[in-house]
Amino acid sequence: MRPLKYALVAFAALGTAASAQDLSIATGGTGGTYYPYGGGLAELIGKHVEGASATAEVTGASVENMALIARQESDLAIALADTVYAAYNGTIDPFTDRPVEEARALASIYPNAVQIVTLADSGIESLADLSGKRVSVGAPGSGTEVNAQAVLTANGITYDDIDEQRLNFNETADALRDGDIDAGFWSVGPPTSSIMNLAATRDIRLISLTEDEIAKAVETEPVFAPYTLREGIYEGVTEAVPTISIPNVLVVNAAMDEELAYQITKNMFEHVDELIAVHPAANDTTPDFALSSTPIPFHPGAVRYYEEAGHTVPDKLKP
Repeated sequence: MRPLKYALVAFAALGTAASAQDLSIATGGTGGTYYPYGGGLAELIGKHVEGASATAEVTGASVENMALIARQESDLAIALADTVYAAYNGTIDPFTDRPVEEARALASIYPNAVQIVTLADSGIESLADLSGKRVSVGAPGSGTEVNAQAVLTANGITYDDIDEQRLNFNETADALRDGDIDAGFWSVGPPTSSIMNLAATRDIRLISLTEDEIAKAVETEPVFAPYTLREGIYEGVTEAVPTISIPNVLVVNAAMDEELAYQITKNMFEHVDELIAVHPAANDTTPDFALSSTPIPFHPGAVRYYEEAGHTVPDKLKP
């Protein structure tokens, strides 16, 4: 990771940057949505935020990304809302002794869906069927593992009940394809390339959550919300699949210059069509979604954009 370059940027009277910054965007693995979305955001920043360029960096995703923001080793990061909230409040390792109180949001940008995938002939048809099975719960330091553990624990399944494997998205897909695991969790904006590629070579099944399982998960994690994966989202998926979703948050350090935060937020929303062209998850990148689902305070630069655009920022989201 490149060191953070938060040296204050001077802006001329017309709002143009007087010095260039090379920004680092912490994303996730290449088989998920964070990396392509972050790449699209990097291109958008380089094109529309004068005096700035950006690069999407491959990381272990949400937990690692919050640590990078805390240490000011990344300028922007994408992370799951539950991880962001827990890191901000110091209720999750490794942040229990040092909460990331300096984290600020620019926006919630799209929802992740928890997708539990198995092969069609595995005999696994429900969450309860995972007991005794080899299950990938996501890469170490990822929001996927945080979500997987929350869903399992809320429904009476612990790591003692499964043979947990900590694999990233591409590794999970490969392990399913090769028969090395029985099922895997993805917490990612659907559709995602690693599941699409798996479905192109193997018959897959997405595991539905029952209303009771969803209710228990939401009770455990208030940032969870019911979500339905549409029929046909992947090859061979012939029915809608009830599951849960979690917002993804674009996070910065409070030390970011206010004008820079304002310009990034403004241009992200005003040129969102460029992000949609990179990944359909960006269809949910709207001010309304951001204002209704962001779990920590906004950066002052983001607040300025929302208010100038005519939106009301809830008091709890003001820094």
